[in-house]
Amino acid sequence: MAPVAVVTGANAGIGLAVCEQLLGIQPTLTLCLACRNEERAKQAKVHLLSLYPAAVIDIVILDTSSINSVLEAAKSLREKYGHINYLYLNAGIMETGGVHWNKIFSEIFSKRCAYALTTGEGLIVQKNSLTKDGLMKVFATNVFGHYVLLKELETCLGFESKTNQGLASQVIWTSSSNAQEQNFSLEDIQHEKGDEPYSSSKYATDMLSFALNQTLNKKGIYSHSTCPGLVVTNMTTGILPAWFWFLILPFILLMRLFIPSMTNSPAKGAKALVWLSQQRPETLDPATKYLSQCTITGKPYVATEKLKVKMDDSLNLLNQLEELRQVSLNRHVDSR
Repeated sequence: MAPVAVVTGANAGIGLAVCEQLLGIQPTLTLCLACRNEERAKQAKVHLLSLYPAAVIDIVILDTSSINSVLEAAKSLREKYGHINYLYLNAGIMETGGVHWNKIFSEIFSKRCAYALTTGEGLIVQKNSLTKDGLMKVFATNVFGHYVLLKELETCLGFESKTNQGLASQVIWTSSSNAQEQNFSLEDIQHEKGDEPYSSSKYATDMLSFALNQTLNKKGIYSHSTCPGLVVTNMTTGILPAWFWFLILPFILLMRLFIPSMTNSPAKGAKALVWLSQQRPETLDPATKYLSQCTITGKPYVATEKLKVKMDDSLNLLNQLEELRQVSLNRHVDSR
């Protein structure tokens, strides 16, 4: 049977670039665009079919900030596919309220330039809000919704999938260089009290990816975390105006001498995510983060670094998420 890939947030940016490259490598792939906006998903499908007219492309509407949407999407995915080979957990948001211009220019021309450019730490005024489920929106979108989706799809993953072909499944997370331990707390996993919700959520995905392997590897499900590097996408241009990116582009290209994570384009940022699909997952280290990077000439390659997470803390987070999932499912049942 043809392999199946499900990509959340597939209509633009890294998600769309992953879809393009997967189809280029595996023409027989069945690709599912799991997107929040149906019209944008249809536009992405038209674009992909213009590149690969024979491709099999499905669309499932999925808003990871909504538990009801996640459950409905998971039900649809279970009905469509007996086995999912690749589950790309890529959708994400960063709600912003402006930028700290003084800090941006002071950091860029300081010794902290490399750190500031690769992490964005403290440069952006971030906002957060509550979802209809009463969860912090960045946490719900970037972390919890994906966790619920994964749990709902377990019967389609790994050795225990309905059409068991003895094939493993890969769960591939889009994390970030902004995933910083100092912005995450096990006492506040939704980041209700902090001012760096995006960083907190991405560090949480690193922890979660690491912890999931403890229980899922024996089922033939392997989870890995990736970083696309600094990529100019609809998310970044929504944070900083297009003229700013145009202004600093020569500087960014120069910084590749010192900062290989300056991937700039979604196509190059997707390198590590697509590369993982070509590996035997059981041979990969679950404690490794896979990074999309570029040479000074712009040639993309995959680098690695150890995840900066602790097993006990990661399992603690996993337990908290599972408890929250059970509460959410009970509420969903009660409301029906």
